[in-house]
Amino acid sequence: MPHSALTLVIVPGHGNSGPEHWQTRLEAAHPGAVRVRQTHWNVPIRRPWVSGLARTMRHVHGPALLIGHSAGVSTIVSWALQSSPPDNVIGAILVGPPDMEARLPGYPPTWAFRLAGWAPIPQRRLPFRSIVVASETDPFCKLARAKAFAHAWGSEFVDIGAAGHINTAAGFGEWPLIHRLVASFQP
Repeated sequence: MPHSALTLVIVPGHGNSGPEHWQTRLEAAHPGAVRVRQTHWNVPIRRPWVSGLARTMRHVHGPALLIGHSAGVSTIVSWALQSSPPDNVIGAILVGPPDMEARLPGYPPTWAFRLAGWAPIPQRRLPFRSIVVASETDPFCKLARAKAFAHAWGSEFVDIGAAGHINTAAGFGEWPLIHRLVASFQP
C-alpha cells in the first residue's frame, strides 16, 4: 500500500466486534486496514487499551483514519488527549460513545470494575477532525450526553435515530453510512 493511501485503523470495543459487525465488514472492504489488538477483549481497562492503540499507531505510516466503536471510542479519545498523536492521523469516526460515568441500566453489573480508569471522560477538543455517530436508543449513552461529548471534542454530530448500540445485535452488519463517512475523509 503506498504511503499516500488512507489507512483505516479499526478500534473495536468490548468483545472485539465479531465477524458480522460493521467494523469487521469495513475492515474487509478496505485492504490495508489495521485492527487494534487488545490482550483482554472482555475487560476494557483504559491504560492497557490505550497502550494497545499506541502500539498499533507506531506501525501505521501515511494518513490514518481511526474508526472506533463503544469502548474503542473511549480508547481513541483517551489516547488522543493524553499524548501527542502522530501527525498522520487525519481524523476519527466515533460510533456509539459509551457514557462510562453514568449508571445506566444497560451496563452489566461487572462493568463498574472493568471500566475503572475511564472516568472522568475527557472533555477537550480533539487534535483532529472527528465525527460522533450516536443513537437515540443506545442503552450505554443517552443522546444528550453523546451530543455533549461531540461538542466537547469539537466533533461533527450525526444522530441516526433509534439504532440501539449500533452493533450486530441492533442489526448493524453491512452499514452503508459508515462507507460514506469514511469517504468524507478521503484526501
